[in-house]
Amino acid sequence: MHINFPDKVERIIQYIKLKVFPNTLFFRTMLLIFIPLIFVQVVSVVAFINGNWERVGKRLSDNLTNNVSVAIQTTTNNPDMLNEIQQLYSKNYGIKMEFITGEEQLKVKTNTHYGKDYKIVTGFLESSLHQRFPNALTSVYLANNKDDVIILVEAHNGLYRFTASTKNIFSSSIFGFVAWMVGTSLLLFLVATLFLRIQVRSIATLAQVAEDFGKGINTPFKPYGSSEVRKAGIAFIKMKERIQKQISERTQMLAGVSHDLRTPLTRMRLQLAMLPDTPDNKEFIEDIGEMEKMLDGYLAFVSGESGEKNTFVDMNELILSIINKFRNTKAMIRYSTNDQVSAIQGREQALKRAVTNIISNAFNYGKTIAVALESNNNKLEITVDDDGPGIPLEKREEVFKAFYRLDESRNKETGGVGLGLSIARDIITSHGGKIELSDSKLGGLRVLISIPL
Repeated sequence: MHINFPDKVERIIQYIKLKVFPNTLFFRTMLLIFIPLIFVQVVSVVAFINGNWERVGKRLSDNLTNNVSVAIQTTTNNPDMLNEIQQLYSKNYGIKMEFITGEEQLKVKTNTHYGKDYKIVTGFLESSLHQRFPNALTSVYLANNKDDVIILVEAHNGLYRFTASTKNIFSSSIFGFVAWMVGTSLLLFLVATLFLRIQVRSIATLAQVAEDFGKGINTPFKPYGSSEVRKAGIAFIKMKERIQKQISERTQMLAGVSHDLRTPLTRMRLQLAMLPDTPDNKEFIEDIGEMEKMLDGYLAFVSGESGEKNTFVDMNELILSIINKFRNTKAMIRYSTNDQVSAIQGREQALKRAVTNIISNAFNYGKTIAVALESNNNKLEITVDDDGPGIPLEKREEVFKAFYRLDESRNKETGGVGLGLSIARDIITSHGGKIELSDSKLGGLRVLISIPL
């Protein structure tokens, strides 16, 4: 079910999908796992802080404040019991108590060695002290590498300093809780990444094998992964076998047709050769030659180069070898390349035939030909320009149809039966590429061949 949003909201959603969301299945799935995981962790930590940790922190701080209050009240009411109270607090509570009077009070209050304030540790204690001693000046510091907490209470009779362990006011369980949550989350994340990578790898392998098959590369493949991926892989293998079987049967049938048709045509040509040389007989011989030419073109178009194996082909050398065949013609040809990557994986003879058809057409209909080879890390491009009559825009797709000929600009004297571009497109497409026609800067036709690397 699709929810219809306003146009502005739709544009925002599309922008987020294109710019924010990852493109690959692996990272999209990890995002679906990671976002809920973070949300659960944040909610759990907030709930823990607002509940257990805050409640325990306040209780511990109130308990320490009560001990401080009892010590101050007892000492104030019975000054002679100071030493006894100090020993009692040190032995039973682990709290060091000091009572400072006179000029020493100023030195203690101005002493800066206690360190910075850490509200997450001292916040509850400060609040508790202010409530218990509203009329006295109270201060809380951390010392000894934050292991001890120092409490200063300035009463009317002097300054009280208490030194206690930080554990008396702060529960470190929050760190253990957070560490446990982060550890289990990381473990879950790693396990999910491992299993998800295996599943995504099987899909990526299937996609690569399908792409190779489209380029004519028969890559071995054994389905693995989840049941859905294995089912898709088995379906692809069956489809691949059916296609290969159809191609094989078509090739065998055409081989038989070739044999059956060539025999009577050859017999007819021999019989006509024995007859007197008359204009009618000459026309019959030309018609037979035309039929043989059309038959050769048709067989070449439908059979292709299916038996040829894939190898690494240096397109620069291939183009140079084709151009050298046309050097003695009256047309002028220029060739340029960027000297980048020019080797691709493909069927060499098939590629040579496709490029030959394109360059041959340029020589048939133009006097100046420019061939360029450009490549980068993604694709290889071959550009063939000529100054011929060109092809009208509305017929540029029609010329790729089998046996299609342009009546005005193409005729039988120029050679061909209307299969050159059809064969070239069929070969380039089988390598995963494409052919595009456009206007040339030379005034004629530009043919652009793009093949992915």
